[in-house]
Amino acid sequence: MSSLSQVAPGYRAHHTLPLRVEAVRQLRRRRTLVMALVLALLPFVLVAAFAIGGTPEGREDRVTLMTTATASGANLAATALFVSAAFLLVVPVALFCGDTVASEASWSSLRYLLAAPVPRARLLGSKLAVALAFSAAAMVLLPLVALAVGTAAYGWGPLRMPTGGELPIGDALVRLALVVLYIFLSQLVTAALAFWLSTVTDAPLGAVGGAVGLTIVGNVLDAVTALGSWRDFLPAHWQFAWADALQPHMEWGGMVKGVSVSVAYALVLLAFAFRGFGRKDVVS
Repeated sequence: MSSLSQVAPGYRAHHTLPLRVEAVRQLRRRRTLVMALVLALLPFVLVAAFAIGGTPEGREDRVTLMTTATASGANLAATALFVSAAFLLVVPVALFCGDTVASEASWSSLRYLLAAPVPRARLLGSKLAVALAFSAAAMVLLPLVALAVGTAAYGWGPLRMPTGGELPIGDALVRLALVVLYIFLSQLVTAALAFWLSTVTDAPLGAVGGAVGLTIVGNVLDAVTALGSWRDFLPAHWQFAWADALQPHMEWGGMVKGVSVSVAYALVLLAFAFRGFGRKDVVS
């Protein structure tokens, strides 16, 4: 028999490995619960730190997001995003996207999935979609918990902006949602890098660590001012462009450039992942 239709008359490639099944599998993983717990605890840690240390102060009398953290629940949510965007929120993205395929290989279950038979493109597509969904959920969880904890601690009120003035709470929530969306889009390059590494290695920690490590390298290179305009091509250069959304008059330029750089790199890396995995000799 030379075709799948002869072997399995009822076979439908698009019915294999449903997203619901993959999502349930990932949700039951211990690392998913641990990551959710870490993100949910951060706002409590911030509130405790401010309670112990007193009202936060800026350097040289400059007002920053950190100095306005105790102004309202919305301000605590913005501060939580500020302190976590550069590294903490990178970890769940790298973890969910880097662990997904490599973990199957490390458990020697990948070849059985493909023998089910699940088409390789379908397998990668399902795992990538669920990994991105879990990454997005992690980024939404943090500000939601921070908003609730901050409201309980500091009250429900407008967002005090570092540049002066306030945003009504309705506008503030829209701006914070835009910030979360931008952070997610800017992390697509990390997601794609981790996912690509996950398809070329059987070691989940290697894929996750490689993505986090290269992200750190990008941050270091962005700090090298001698690179000049070359830094514009580094995703790390635009990681805080979302601060423009918390201005009285929102600026889009930096965020558009940041998303463009991230998506461009992500598309190339995902192409590598799908092309390489499609030709890979899977033996584990």
